[in-house]
Amino acid sequence: MLLIHCPYCEEARPELEFRHAGEAHVPRPAGDAGLSDAETAQRLYYRSNERGLVFERWRHFSGCGKFFNAVRHSVTDKFVMTYKAGEPRPEITEDMARRAGFDANVAPRVMGDAAHTPVARTEAQQ
Repeated sequence: MLLIHCPYCEEARPELEFRHAGEAHVPRPAGDAGLSDAETAQRLYYRSNERGLVFERWRHFSGCGKFFNAVRHSVTDKFVMTYKAGEPRPEITEDMARRAGFDANVAPRVMGDAAHTPVARTEAQQ
């Protein structure tokens, strides 16, 4: 089971206690009155959806109920760090990339990529 660290409760809890709340650190305009429908749709519904380390908002729904931010790798699904809402966005470092389980200089392989080749299992692994 995936464990997520709540920065308010100061403990790792099962993922079932948490709810994803979207992308973190999304800039908000000072006033929405002057925005066109297309600009409003862009602000509300379109997100970067990048492959790699992403900054997300999460809520400890079944625990303290508070929102917090997390740095998570979108391919490996590993949480690199969590931090309280309102704290500044941390810089992505080589150490974060290592903790997420990938080389920051090499794009992760995905099924269907020409570079993806299945690895044969040995008898000991089966």
